[in-house]
Amino acid sequence: MGNHELDQLRKQVEEINLELLNLINKRAELVQEIGRVKETGGVNRYDPVRERKMLNLIKENNDGPFEDKTVEHIFKEIFKAGLNLQQDNHQKALLVSRKKKPEDTVINIKGELIGDGKPHFVFGPCAVESYEQVAQVAKSVKEKGLTLLRGGAFKPRTSPYDFQGLGIEGLKILKKIADEYNLAVISEIVTPNDIETAVEYLDVIQIGARNMQNFELLKAAGSINKPVLLKRGLAATIDEFINAAEYIMSQGNGNIILCERGIRTYEKATRNTLDITAVPILKQETHLPVFVDVTHSTGRRDLLLPAAKAALAIGADGVMAEVHPDPAVALSDAAQQMDLNQFDNFYKEILASQPAARAF
Repeated sequence: MGNHELDQLRKQVEEINLELLNLINKRAELVQEIGRVKETGGVNRYDPVRERKMLNLIKENNDGPFEDKTVEHIFKEIFKAGLNLQQDNHQKALLVSRKKKPEDTVINIKGELIGDGKPHFVFGPCAVESYEQVAQVAKSVKEKGLTLLRGGAFKPRTSPYDFQGLGIEGLKILKKIADEYNLAVISEIVTPNDIETAVEYLDVIQIGARNMQNFELLKAAGSINKPVLLKRGLAATIDEFINAAEYIMSQGNGNIILCERGIRTYEKATRNTLDITAVPILKQETHLPVFVDVTHSTGRRDLLLPAAKAALAIGADGVMAEVHPDPAVALSDAAQQMDLNQFDNFYKEILASQPAARAF
């Protein structure tokens, strides 16, 4: 074979390379369009049945010299690249995505800047039971120089016979105590109809794990001018969690705090399984601040401190935990709430392990 013939063959290969590149890019453009159509129709981007049909058709028309398994491998890589392209486009389009907004979102709650790189804390009883009960906890929170208080007024419970909360009366108690102690209060709202009323009493609207995919509630929370603390669902994937936040932001409210609170697995040693790696993933994928609820994730007082230390060490913007003046008589979740002495020790240990917290 002469040099001239070799050059001609190489030229043909280069031309085919460019043709392949052109065809691959054309295919990619079609895949992008398919992704947009699927997203509009709420259809899952990955369809394994469709992929298998395409591969079978390709192998049926394969005349060699490549073996079927080689051709299948090549096209699987092309399919994978197309799917990744759809996912990249989806992430770029999401308002909560860091690709959409590279800088961190910082939320101002009565002067406390959540997402500013410093650790923040939310403490309070699981449920609002009385003015005196919440006031004792508020006093302890205030003495520590903290400003965020939680308390459940509406309590979605597994059993319909368990304490369901004081409702609006509970919100009024929180508001009164917030005014007296100059605190910001956070409480869960469970129906869209209560959002408008809650705005009058609360500084932060919480949407709990059981309501993470209550889409009408998410949209209602997105239509108000109040920060929202959104908890991850009991068995929600991170992608589902992020898209739940997108429901809120799509309505115009970008003041969202994500809260990892553990997910349900087969493990029984803790109430839930704390997915601690969700924190850096959420921080990478979104621009929103991320909290960890160490009470609901562990369900054990003896694990609250190590879980909180781990949360802050891995990059959480804040920690949420439950405190009750007398957990033994609490109307809900007695086993997982700290008493006031345990709360004092918990916070001292946190400060000792987090030097940056002292400035907080």
